Amino acid sequence: MSRPPEGEPAPPDGTLPGPAREQLGRRPFGVYVHVPFCTARCGYCDFNTYTASELGGGVSPASYRPLVEAELALARRVLDGFPGPVGTVFFGGGTPSLLPADDIVALLDALGASFGLAGDVEVSVEANPESLDRAYLDRLVAGGVTRLSLGMQSASPRVLAALDRVHTPGRVVEAVADARAAGIGQLSLDLIYGAPGETAAEWRGSLDAALSAAPDHVSAYALTVEPGTRLAARIGRGELAGPDDDVLADRYLLAEEVLSAAGLRWYEVSNWAGSRDARCRHNLGYWSGADWWGFGPGAHSHVGGVRWWNVRHPSAYAELARAGRSPAAAREILDPGARQLERVMLGLRIVEGLPLGELSATGRRGAIRAAADGLLDPVALADGRAVLTVRGRLLADAVVRDLTD
Repeated sequence: MSRPPEGEPAPPDGTLPGPAREQLGRRPFGVYVHVPFCTARCGYCDFNTYTASELGGGVSPASYRPLVEAELALARRVLDGFPGPVGTVFFGGGTPSLLPADDIVALLDALGASFGLAGDVEVSVEANPESLDRAYLDRLVAGGVTRLSLGMQSASPRVLAALDRVHTPGRVVEAVADARAAGIGQLSLDLIYGAPGETAAEWRGSLDAALSAAPDHVSAYALTVEPGTRLAARIGRGELAGPDDDVLADRYLLAEEVLSAAGLRWYEVSNWAGSRDARCRHNLGYWSGADWWGFGPGAHSHVGGVRWWNVRHPSAYAELARAGRSPAAAREILDPGARQLERVMLGLRIVEGLPLGELSATGRRGAIRAAADGLLDPVALADGRAVLTVRGRLLADAVVRDLTD
């Protein structure tokens, strides 16, 4: 995960500028709850997560809920007058399923009492297969969780070992069965391709294994080697081979072929869903410029063109939360140019694409060139939208440059 920009100081009471407050309620509103705990650190992971030995005193899964509730009290003051409701809630991490199920449900209830929850609210919880059992899932479903995202990553024991994942492939199948029996409405599996030494046959096997569980949604991400991770150190020492761009492209094309044949259609560059209802509405909010409040250490928030991010370490977060102060480390106010760049960059990633009317004259000329190069769909372009082709998805960053230069 890339580090946030330096930004400007955030007010200790979290107050938002007037223009941002005036926009409250004009966009969909979501809530993200970051759970920073993991039982072990995967070698490739650069997320803001901590094992027990890294946490220090004062913070643990058992003591975490009151800290988030303290930030929720702050959010109620800052967003006073927000008409609600919250349309999506996403518990991410880390490993949210390390929290007691009752704590996840209690936080969801507290959000509903504070801001109201939409009648069709989407409530997602990320989980590792080894941290779930049927009783835990039953409690989540009874408490209002509608969507489960399982970190499968691979069906190959050899690849899982290279990624330092602790679960066995068979445990994923068991967890999916338990989730279905508990009544989870939507089930998503996360996969990673391009791990050191992974063969095309192993990646195909992972796709087939994922599909055998009949998920509603699959996310497939290319392995990124982040500086400072154990994986980066091993590659630097020559113990493992780093990802190859051509291999990653081949893996992506195979994912598109296999998942599409199984009835899952891409709706964002790294995400496929079996139906429109199976798309992750919370993440679509990020990609379409919605507002959201991120709770927890390192979480990011965005309201009315103001973005802020919380202090990263749970101990620092706990100190501020207990003092009733904003845990924001810094913030930035996006100028029109930055907002337009993000609109192009994020809007282009989704299947609906980007209206050509949102591009400058230079951007529209770039779109015509990109279509001629096979990167944008010419039929969609004729209808006034810039939509990536499969090849364009592989070169999305280059297309964004063509449309914004």
